[in-house]
Amino acid sequence: QVQLVESGGGSVQAGGSLGLSCVTSESIVRFRTMGWYRQAPGQEREMVATIPRNNDVGVYGDSVKGRFTIFRDNARNMVYLQMNALKSDDTAVYYCNAEVHPGFSYWGQGTQVTVSS
Repeated sequence: QVQLVESGGGSVQAGGSLGLSCVTSESIVRFRTMGWYRQAPGQEREMVATIPRNNDVGVYGDSVKGRFTIFRDNARNMVYLQMNALKSDDTAVYYCNAEVHPGFSYWGQGTQVTVSS
């Protein structure tokens, strides 16, 4: 069973920054993409950012473009999400995702990010 463990969540004021980290129990290059998703109370889970195995070009949700950056460290089996210019709308539980193939992924347990205005 693959394990993904997130860290780095917390509380921050609007306009501030936070960094999230995710470490996998297996080689990160096994996964087609790595990504971050989030879910706010009463809302569906949405894609925040993904990064494919074969390059370092991130794909971002419209609401975070220009503010968030996803990057990976294959040697450490880690993926990161740097979040800048945070807004109250960014408040959510953030989940790390490792996609084996479309329709099958592993998920972390989630880490809470709270942005106060």
